[in-house]
Amino acid sequence: MNFIVAILIILIVGYLIVKKYHAQGVLILGGAALLLGGIILNDTPVMAKSATGSLYLDIFAQLSKNFVKTSGSLGLAIMIVSAFAKYMDHIGASNALVKVSIKPLQKLNSPYIVLALSYIVGQILNVFIPSASGLGVLLMVTVYPILVSLGVSTLSATAVIGTAACLDLGPASGNAVLASKTAEMDAALYFANYQIPVALITIVVITVLHYLVNKKMDSSLKILKDETKVENQENEKVVPKFYALLPIIPLLIILSFSPLTGSTIKIGVIEAMFMSIALSMIIEGIRRRAFKATLAELKIIFTSMGNQFANVITLIVAGEFFALGLTKIGVINALIESTKSAGLGAQPMILVMTAIIVVSSILMGSGNAPFFAFAALAPAVANSVGLNPIIMLMPMQLSAGIARSVSPITAVIVAVAGISGVSPFDVVKRTAIPMLGGLITVLLSNMIFFG
Repeated sequence: MNFIVAILIILIVGYLIVKKYHAQGVLILGGAALLLGGIILNDTPVMAKSATGSLYLDIFAQLSKNFVKTSGSLGLAIMIVSAFAKYMDHIGASNALVKVSIKPLQKLNSPYIVLALSYIVGQILNVFIPSASGLGVLLMVTVYPILVSLGVSTLSATAVIGTAACLDLGPASGNAVLASKTAEMDAALYFANYQIPVALITIVVITVLHYLVNKKMDSSLKILKDETKVENQENEKVVPKFYALLPIIPLLIILSFSPLTGSTIKIGVIEAMFMSIALSMIIEGIRRRAFKATLAELKIIFTSMGNQFANVITLIVAGEFFALGLTKIGVINALIESTKSAGLGAQPMILVMTAIIVVSSILMGSGNAPFFAFAALAPAVANSVGLNPIIMLMPMQLSAGIARSVSPITAVIVAVAGISGVSPFDVVKRTAIPMLGGLITVLLSNMIFFG
């Protein structure tokens, strides 16, 4: 009976999210329904030690506990990461980094090699510009016109740019921060020891597939040179070339003061972001000779953090609340026991958890929502099969961004398709094979390196 109730609630939640109901509200209601089901059907308490003296009122106490816990280090880390990215965009540093990075490609005269290499450049830039949509728009302004002028189709150029952030790499990624925190691991170690080995192979595979797929599909099209529909941004900020270094500063600080270098000084993501914002504001104030106006731009930082709380932190809380409901009603234990009884081990469980993320990401058009919802389950599932949680969390995290890139309703695909004037559905036809290859590579390389 428990399983039937849980499946029914999961289906209702999935249906409402696909129908564009507010995701946080739906997940919280779904979590509350699951917790209520656990109380009624199993007499399972929501909290180990009751906070209210009532099994039913403890549902609200648990939600409050989740908000307090998540708003701490993890929530602040995600909020300040986004705020830094927003400020870099505001002062023109992100655009400067993109322009400097793309210059070498302009010297090549092979359209599809330039196209493929543009993906690599975009994926590297994603480490410093963690917003998939933000990076996509920047690349549409800077890289897209170059690709189209070389003779690449608008669809090919849009597809490659739309997947530039598909792996969500680096300590500046919200999903990566959540993965490392959930596994109780240093963000720099997660990036250097786990993400990079898998990402290097995956990037090569995706690059080759982008080259082959788009060249093949373009061969049946009539391509007109200079077909670009993108115009230069009005009032684009003119900034010194060294501004291209500013978005890189947090990563340099995090890696320099981490266990990787044996440093006795420990600088986390939050501290590195605050330090980088302070340095950037000092530089900007000196350049503009307007310290009062520059100081007032702190409002941009705080407003961005508030927006992240409203849109992302609440989603994490709702996701964890829903995941707790799944646990309390017995679905997770049932999944673990059925896997054990079927003789399945660690790798099949990784495939099951990753498959859940992939399907959810495509349907929701988001990499964050499903990962935030199910990441909290990974440690318990991993421990049940004797696995280090990070080995399960990493393919889940990377697959979320990959799957998002084949959803025609995801923000970055819709944004870049809108700029180039093509259909998002036509774009994902171009991204499907490279992303499938990337997903398979992530799973295989994770198994080979860490299995």
